[in-house]
Amino acid sequence: MAASDRMVLGPLVGAIDQGTSSTRFLVFNAKTAELLSHHQVEIQQKFPKEGWVEQEPKEILKSVHECVERTCEKLQQLNIDITNIKAIGVSNQRETTVVWDKTTGEPLYNAIVWLDLRTQSTVERLLKRIPGKNKAFFKFKTGLPLSTYFSAVKLRWLLDNVEEIRQAVDDGRAMFGTIDSWLIWSLTGGKNGGVHCTDVTNASRTMLFNIHSLEWDPELCQFFDIPVEILPKVRSSSEIYGLMKICPSLKSGALTGVPISGCLGDQSAALVGQMCFQDGQAKNTYGTGCFLLCNTGQKSVFSEHGLLTTIAYKLGRDKPVCYALEGSVAIAGAVVRWLRDNLGIVKTSQEVEKLAAEAGTSYGCYFVPAFSGLYAPYWEPSARGIICGLTQFTNKNHIAFAALEAVCFQTREILDAINKDCGIPLSQLQVDGGMTTNKVLMQLQSDILCIPVVKPSMPETTALGAAMAAGAAEGVGIWSLNPGDLTAVTCERFEPQINPEESEFRYARWKKAVMKSMGWETSEAPSNGDTSIFCSLPLGFFIISSMIMLIGAKYVSG
Repeated sequence: MAASDRMVLGPLVGAIDQGTSSTRFLVFNAKTAELLSHHQVEIQQKFPKEGWVEQEPKEILKSVHECVERTCEKLQQLNIDITNIKAIGVSNQRETTVVWDKTTGEPLYNAIVWLDLRTQSTVERLLKRIPGKNKAFFKFKTGLPLSTYFSAVKLRWLLDNVEEIRQAVDDGRAMFGTIDSWLIWSLTGGKNGGVHCTDVTNASRTMLFNIHSLEWDPELCQFFDIPVEILPKVRSSSEIYGLMKICPSLKSGALTGVPISGCLGDQSAALVGQMCFQDGQAKNTYGTGCFLLCNTGQKSVFSEHGLLTTIAYKLGRDKPVCYALEGSVAIAGAVVRWLRDNLGIVKTSQEVEKLAAEAGTSYGCYFVPAFSGLYAPYWEPSARGIICGLTQFTNKNHIAFAALEAVCFQTREILDAINKDCGIPLSQLQVDGGMTTNKVLMQLQSDILCIPVVKPSMPETTALGAAMAAGAAEGVGIWSLNPGDLTAVTCERFEPQINPEESEFRYARWKKAVMKSMGWETSEAPSNGDTSIFCSLPLGFFIISSMIMLIGAKYVSG
């Protein structure tokens, strides 16, 4: 194809969006924010033991290479010149922990995923060293409670349990990073000069980072007994970190020499992509988990209602840091995947919307998907999933509806906490993420919150935020952060359709179900004859029992 035949669009920006369930590479027009092309690859999760969740770092890296290659091929088929891609941003699943060997470039263990629960005993051991076993002891430095969720505890487990990692640390070969660090290091050369860095948003999720001084904290590193030498250098969210290097997996040599100049943890990226730059603006992202962030500006607000204080973004080396209050829900889209993969109720995730629409109600059925305990506002690792309120009338449609409703109820709990902490209730909620294509879910969310839900026409706001940070970086300067310039982004609005009294009644029933989900699991093994082992698997027990009853009832009545 002659160069003159190619479509002229001006500068383009690419975004690597590496999530828990999938990896994507997306390319945007820097002038309009129009999404030109993308490719997605699903990522396998491994569950080697109950409560353990792992991924292979090399599979994640391979998925990035594949997405980049395929997206560039699609652009070329559209007559779009890929040499116009002037910058690349990275957005990533946060807290997920990787340790690798800098001399070989090989991971030393699988990545421990953010919702993994194996570190509960590590948390309990660390708590014994804190006065009063206070989980919030480091909150004023980190904004976080001591929890299985954050990277420092996962890294401590790796150091305690994986001999190869201990040896690599002793030999000075080990590098620690969250997924952004692993990708940037690998894409900028790996063992041949790769850049070992992270940005402030990802660093703020490790429990090793002081969110005020913006540095790794010596006291925290000492408490967790983690050598600071293995940690990446912390940079702003928008600056040139390094250049893409030639990789054998990229057959065309696509994007070699293009700067990687934006990096944001996925939830911060969505906040930027939604243009929530003003104090009090909030967004909710519906992915594997559900994450509601409210921008608090240059002031770090500490929650009294179970929320996290986190870094929202720092869009340049010389730009101020901005903070956010965050409510984290472990299981959102993952509950739909669970219905598909574990129960076989649906063959595709899209079928859940159809089943829920056919039911139109949960018929009194409530689903608390506490597969990994409960995160905000409870921070209760002993919780496990339950389905309650079942009758012989309950069918898979009602369970599908209850699963979607559970996502909305969890969001309501977070929004209530944010409203209490900020003092000014939100008048609307901006939403994004893969689940927002589900119109039943979006209408349910508006009904349960009793406020409008506003969804952008282009749901890939996480990738858009990473692209904006990359394109606006000093030395790139091809993207304006003025919301008025993003002409390709329009919105769809969902208004409440039920009265507030009905919403409050359903929400109160949900809260009752949440209380019943707590206290199921402990870190201690049951003794012989101890029936508490059945309590560690309440969800499977109740579902299987209920399904047997329902199937039996069907055949008796038939």
